Amino acid sequence: MTVTTALPHADAVALADEQLASWLKQEGCEEPPPAVRVPTGQPFAAPAPGAPTDPSTPSTAPGPAPGLAERLRLGDRVLLDRDHGPLRGGAGAGRYDRRRLRTPAAHGTQQLTLTVATAAGGPTWLRLEAETHSTGSGVRTPCRVPVPELARSLLPLLDATDGPTAVQSAPRVITADGVDALIDELCDPARRLPTVVASVPVNLPLDRWVEDVVGPLCHQLPGLATAYVLDPGARTGFNVALEYHTVYGGAVRTYLPEVDPASRQDSARHPVLARGRIEQDLRRAAGLLAREPRRLAADQPLPLPLAAVPVLRVPAPQLRRAADPAGPVEPATPARSAAPAAPTTPAEPADLTELAELAREEQQDRAEQQARADELEQVRRTLRLERHDRRDRGQGREGHDGREAREARLRTGGRALTGRHCTTSGTGPAVGQHPVVPPVDDFGKPGTFTELISRLGEFPLLTFTGDQKATLALDELQRTGAGWARLAWDGLTALQEYAEAAVRGTAGGDFKQWCEHTPEGCHRFPPRKAVRGESRTVVSHTKWKRERMLPVPACVDASRRAFMGAHLRIGGGRTAPRLHYLDDCSGSGRIYVGYIGLHLTNTRTN
Repeated sequence: MTVTTALPHADAVALADEQLASWLKQEGCEEPPPAVRVPTGQPFAAPAPGAPTDPSTPSTAPGPAPGLAERLRLGDRVLLDRDHGPLRGGAGAGRYDRRRLRTPAAHGTQQLTLTVATAAGGPTWLRLEAETHSTGSGVRTPCRVPVPELARSLLPLLDATDGPTAVQSAPRVITADGVDALIDELCDPARRLPTVVASVPVNLPLDRWVEDVVGPLCHQLPGLATAYVLDPGARTGFNVALEYHTVYGGAVRTYLPEVDPASRQDSARHPVLARGRIEQDLRRAAGLLAREPRRLAADQPLPLPLAAVPVLRVPAPQLRRAADPAGPVEPATPARSAAPAAPTTPAEPADLTELAELAREEQQDRAEQQARADELEQVRRTLRLERHDRRDRGQGREGHDGREAREARLRTGGRALTGRHCTTSGTGPAVGQHPVVPPVDDFGKPGTFTELISRLGEFPLLTFTGDQKATLALDELQRTGAGWARLAWDGLTALQEYAEAAVRGTAGGDFKQWCEHTPEGCHRFPPRKAVRGESRTVVSHTKWKRERMLPVPACVDASRRAFMGAHLRIGGGRTAPRLHYLDDCSGSGRIYVGYIGLHLTNTRTN
């Protein structure tokens, strides 16, 4: 989230530190000591040995060198990096304070970065970024990061704003008197965050609808959007004033910045979530509603003060004990101190282990930063290709040219992704490494399943969660396996193109319908080979159904298993290879391929 506050810079930082320390205490971690703030150019002075310390005075312990952050260890795998200084562009340009907290997660590390930046004569900006970095073995896929509790606690205390709008953590009810102010807010050019407006069904009371539906529906929006609920009196006036941007009947509409009330074409930019979709699955509807605000928060350019914050730099050998604010630094080189140097002794094994662990963490930090930079460049490249593709088709270059553009995008799609996007389960490559791809023709299809598995990274929106052994075994069955591999590649290509459209909301149905009405310029997969689900006999048979309960990430199902009845026919006869998948484009925005191998058990197999 990115918001402004009327608080002075120092007050905003102190409030953020207070809330962060309170949350760490609740989680059973050590509270961080007060930050050491020394003007630029003044050296740190260490207290004399045995000198009393006054907790009411700022700490004078040695701190990091200018331009470097200090790192605190607050528990097992709990690290807090914090730094401050002038913004880039000169000492008079403003200043910033930053906190980066890393905590262990079930299958990786959660990272929370809080930045407060104030330019000279400007407002105080606050940005909170939450990320999950997956490590280790098993299923790894980007999931929706939940809204941090720090965001929910900070918003009301900061009196956060987005231009002229107050950013609150809960939806606000709008009456007839507040309609004009809401319309002015929607049309205000300074608004950066989306505005979500919910209507109330005519047959339900307002309080019940807000408590049972709108509240849970907006649970993932604090800091990412402002939310309002129109009462019956406000709904009429609102829809009369915005005849092309109406919302009614229990539906919810997301108004992106720069609303043009007089434009009928502009109304298509602001998505509507129907009441039926909400009531069908409230949890999934909440994810759909938060998708556009999350995308906008990640893609929107940073305000100038936040963009002028320098890159975080942490000295790998430095460690300061959190339990003792005035405690010594444990560096790789002798510590700077005004006291006489004590005789040096060999480092304890624990110290060496700690330093080695810090070095590994810094190496992982650099790898993650490079991976994020690669991903950003990949997104930009994909958008450029899509724009060129649409422009070419608009000029009459259809068919072959459109297909070449899409295949080029697929070829480049997986090259910049990190291991957490394209690593498969089982015996896949190590974290952060790309799979070994054998040299192939640019437009060639894999001739074997071994080659197909190595090239799965070319499909950014597909995640293979199955057992590679079942897939690789197809290469040893028949010489016709090359045809199977090419057909499976065709299916994966079509699934990738379908996923791209489904995430944008332009697929027009499920994958079966996509195959029956493939858009011009897209790769066509035979509709008769795309099956929506298994027969009733298979679903009701306990053992057969269990075979089709295939791995998925915890963000899709807490049990890490889901029934994958939808499949593609990639062969015939007794062996009859199949590709089973789960379409979760409306949830996590991905398709999970849980199995590629011989036909699973049914009435025709033995």
